[in-house]
Amino acid sequence: MSAVSPNAHLDQLSPAPLWRHFRMLCDTPRPSGQEEAVMRNIVSWAERRGFSTSRDQAGNLLVRRPASPGFEAVPMVTLQSHVDMVSQADVEHDFSRDPILTEVRDGWLWARGTTLGADNGIGAAAALAILDDDELAHGPLEALFTVAEETSLVGATQLAPNWLEGRYLLNLDSEDRGEVYIGCAGGVHVGLEERFEIASLESGWTVARLSLDGLKGGHSGVDIHQQLGSANRLLPRALLTLLDGLGSGALRLLDYHGGTMGNAITRSASALVALPAASFDDALERIATLEATLRTELAVVEQGLALRLEPEEYAGAALGAQDSARVVRLLAALPYGVERYSDEIEGTVETSNNLGIVALEEGALRLDTMIRSLRDSAALALAARIEALCRLGGFAPKRSSFYPGWTPSASSPLLTRFEELHQRIEGHAPQIKVIHAGLECGIIGAKYPQLEMISFGPTIRGAHSPSERVELAAVEAFWALLRGMIASLAERPLSR
Repeated sequence: MSAVSPNAHLDQLSPAPLWRHFRMLCDTPRPSGQEEAVMRNIVSWAERRGFSTSRDQAGNLLVRRPASPGFEAVPMVTLQSHVDMVSQADVEHDFSRDPILTEVRDGWLWARGTTLGADNGIGAAAALAILDDDELAHGPLEALFTVAEETSLVGATQLAPNWLEGRYLLNLDSEDRGEVYIGCAGGVHVGLEERFEIASLESGWTVARLSLDGLKGGHSGVDIHQQLGSANRLLPRALLTLLDGLGSGALRLLDYHGGTMGNAITRSASALVALPAASFDDALERIATLEATLRTELAVVEQGLALRLEPEEYAGAALGAQDSARVVRLLAALPYGVERYSDEIEGTVETSNNLGIVALEEGALRLDTMIRSLRDSAALALAARIEALCRLGGFAPKRSSFYPGWTPSASSPLLTRFEELHQRIEGHAPQIKVIHAGLECGIIGAKYPQLEMISFGPTIRGAHSPSERVELAAVEAFWALLRGMIASLAERPLSR
């Protein structure tokens, strides 16, 4: 830890042990894929404390501390968090070199123009502080620090087998005080990479940019139930309106740009199209009518929606009319949004699909759909249906990046213990939640089925953006709960 830190003021916050370790995390650059510096700091600290450390081939780190005297026979507890952070800034900032600069405002800790890294730095700092606590009575402990969680859960996916020894796992990567998570969605991607013949346009065509923007966007798991508009759902509807309304062969695609991330609801998309010059005024009227319709349909959730068709100078080549129609009809047919709600957990999405990326450039089409589900069987069934739709259109889909979900267990003794402790410390029972997004718990649980798991954390808002902040009072409550769980599991081991 640096002797002179730009974040020395963190040492004045409570709980001091947690904030001291979080200061090290802020001072040490740790964007996804560049975690070695922070891992070296943790290993150096652990060795000074006399704790054992080991790394797996993915770069994940495991630190173990022996039990307090008299608690050697207690089942081991695994504390789990990831050390990488999302790198987003509204100011000039080199995340590979510059420290995160923090400040306290109105009871919250913020960064100055960048992401804060409370996701999941607070969890990692809490695990380090627990290992560092010489006054806490505890059984044997291990802390797992994973890498590249923010880029497709890489560390958890490549986690070494036969490495963890814990019986209970406390995941410290949740973001709401008063909640405890007992399940999460798994997922799978279905994509396309196709190449089409292209040719220069003959005379008699008008080239125009069809664009849809002004949507809110959001997280394709956490926000999917809000029925927000997806540009990759709505723009194909506009293209289909033109294709069906203007007649066979009256639309040719030159390009399409919609979305860059599979896990984001697409905020905007555009397509460059060629239309018969004689039909352009008709096309303008159809698009204006559709815009009014979409504004009415989505009036509650999308007040900023804008759909436009504007002439554009372009000398490039286009797909043929038949291939253009195949692409448009496929995009219009693909499912989007909530597929099914859970029968067991009221109000919770079970299965969904997001068409996160569509790109067509110089005849090369790339498409990515991200399917999520609390049931692996349902995710794979929806993937098979999307593949069938693709094949009906003459395309060759590819399935990739499957990761398992975390099946909820409301009868878990570990959950019951947490509920009792939460009632005592916070004065009320926690809300029991299942998240329609990926937590590392699902992947780790598939590799280590003996682990009983829960996930909890402090209140964090604006994660993955420069508005990220963490509530100081919630961190204190989180620390009390975590410390209390470790002590409780040592003093009153759960019966199996």
